[in-house]
Amino acid sequence: MVRIIARALVPALVIVGLAGCAGSDEQDVDLGNQDKQEKDLKRYGSVFGGDGTGLVLFGGDDESNGSAGSGPGLAINPFLWRAALETTDFMPLIQTDPVGGVIISDWYSPPETPDERFKLTVYVLDRELRSDAVKVSAFRQVRDPGGGWVDAPVTPGTASSIEDNILTLARELRVASINAAGG
Repeated sequence: MVRIIARALVPALVIVGLAGCAGSDEQDVDLGNQDKQEKDLKRYGSVFGGDGTGLVLFGGDDESNGSAGSGPGLAINPFLWRAALETTDFMPLIQTDPVGGVIISDWYSPPETPDERFKLTVYVLDRELRSDAVKVSAFRQVRDPGGGWVDAPVTPGTASSIEDNILTLARELRVASINAAGG
């Protein structure tokens, strides 16, 4: 008899609990709490600037170790992410995944060498600002006599040079952020 009651009671409690969540709507949100919104903007970083304007993606303000903090947000370092975007901004991008930390460019042909093109994939791998937290894969193709594209080797050191540029810019962004915060 107890089993029958328990089998009927558990689903009923789950349904009642879920029904209680369904009543939330926009009317319950306090839109007048400007101070809280401003604190949240300061707490969470932004892709488009450190002032909190733009798309809020990064959690926490623990910049002492270069990490994104322990708040909600990305599992990647916001300085590395922004530096990677700025470093690849000359190339057309076909995918950016700020949650997974992946940037994939489309093929890019430099104006001075129209018979070769390049493609990059950048991985931001960690919340810490460390040299092993960014990985770049570079691809190169050259035009064959028939007009098609053929894979070609990338100059050795190209990917590591791009990684170094991203790391340098990320460190500069971090220092600028600390200086702007008055620390």
